[in-house]
Amino acid sequence: MTDPAKRPILRALLAGLAVVALLLALIYPANPLTRAAKDYAASVAAASAGVYVTLRSLNAVLSTAQEIEVGGSLVVSGTVQPLKMLEPVDDTIERIAGLVFFAMVATGVLAVALGPVGGIGWALVALACALALWPGRGPGARRLARQLGGYGVLLGLALPLAFVLSDLGADRMTRAVWAENRAVIEEISGAVETPAETEPEGWFTLIPDDLEHYRSIAGNILTRADELIASYLAILAVFVFKLVLLPALLLGGLVLVLRALARGG
Repeated sequence: MTDPAKRPILRALLAGLAVVALLLALIYPANPLTRAAKDYAASVAAASAGVYVTLRSLNAVLSTAQEIEVGGSLVVSGTVQPLKMLEPVDDTIERIAGLVFFAMVATGVLAVALGPVGGIGWALVALACALALWPGRGPGARRLARQLGGYGVLLGLALPLAFVLSDLGADRMTRAVWAENRAVIEEISGAVETPAETEPEGWFTLIPDDLEHYRSIAGNILTRADELIASYLAILAVFVFKLVLLPALLLGGLVLVLRALARGG
């Protein structure tokens, strides 16, 4: 039971919290915490978009290389496609591109949704305070107020704070893995040019004029396919760590802290 002498102070604190929460719900686009979390998600989306374009460009080169035909001699008629053995590598690259595309879309949606979700969270906190201040509330209303308040703090405070904390440490934790595997990818597929954004005909730079050079690119990729695929998988793991794993771990820690504070209160 609450000490009767402390009830006016508690009601004043709840009223002040309700006003602050309602203001944060109304001006959520300007909330600095939410904006920082959105910027982090947007940076991950931009990085994944760059990797996705590189993967699709490489996929286009491998698919085209498989169609190169070599004619037979006077004794043996017909044609063969010597680079058809690239098909397993091409299929794997395409599947990795699909996963990176999913990560890119997920981070893009998250960057857009964090603001409104935070606003809803603070609106729930304001509603919980209003229920707690309601004079005729019963045990059910008090229980509902606690549940709404906890859910609102999770959405409005803990969720964006988890992404902000991830932003502070994720790059430092993954910088070495990112740099090492990006260097391997550029070394193996560096001859594959990506289309220029300002030139509509940029996609045609994917087909070199020199057929021997084209075969050299495909042969290099085939020879070091294991390294290339492992590096792209490592890059994908970095995205998963920055987007899902690290924020989830931090969010779980914040939830435990909030529960401990609630029990202490």
